[in-house]
Amino acid sequence: MDDNVVIKLSGITKRFGYGDATSFALKDFDLEVKRGEFIMIMGPSGCGKTTLLNIIGLLDRATEGEYILNGEDVSDISSSRQARLRARKIGFIFQDFNLIQNLTIIENVALPLVYVNRPRTVRLKAASNVLGRFHLSEKEYYRPSQLSGGQKQRVAIARAIVSDPEIILADEPTGNLDSRSSNIVMDELKAIHEEGNTIIMVTHNPALTVYATRVINMLDGQIHTDVKTVEDHNLPKPVVAKSRKRFNRRALKKGLFNVDAF
Repeated sequence: MDDNVVIKLSGITKRFGYGDATSFALKDFDLEVKRGEFIMIMGPSGCGKTTLLNIIGLLDRATEGEYILNGEDVSDISSSRQARLRARKIGFIFQDFNLIQNLTIIENVALPLVYVNRPRTVRLKAASNVLGRFHLSEKEYYRPSQLSGGQKQRVAIARAIVSDPEIILADEPTGNLDSRSSNIVMDELKAIHEEGNTIIMVTHNPALTVYATRVINMLDGQIHTDVKTVEDHNLPKPVVAKSRKRFNRRALKKGLFNVDAF
């Protein structure tokens, strides 16, 4: 398999019910995702878009088919192994933000680092750094109820990238936002993509496809059209490795964690 392929789905089927009541969310679905792609998935309600994201994000399992993630077959791995991979490799952005109301903003953003066993000091430092990027430093100790919809979604994006995942999955991230907030969120996603991150986003808004390098339209659990707008050799390359190493060295000097732990 091509080393640049981060996701390969072969014959993915998701079936519900039995006998005459059987229905399919996905049927014999094939997809290859290259590193650095920004894929937008469109299609009518019920065509399988969210089911596809959930399977890619290891939140759900296919009934049949093979899922290769970074060269590893993850189709039938244990739930605990799924959780570890999800925590390290995949960031999620949801339409409804999914922030925990009784946690502060900085605690919400730091939450993914709990699942990869980072010390509290490291978690809060990393969350603070990411919130600074989104100009939300002054909101660190606010509660979600004190933020606007656009601010909540920027917090959700910060939470999605705090663990430096390779893949960002976004399910209608602008669905509950006004046009101004939507533009801000999409500009943030564009910046993340330009750093070499792979993004797969579900949307109903055709105007947002200008941000994509590839647009897939789904129909009845299958790909109806698949159009690349950027050639593979022009996709952005990851640029985070060096900054991560510099951050590790600084943290190591401060005694926060070992160089291989973040």
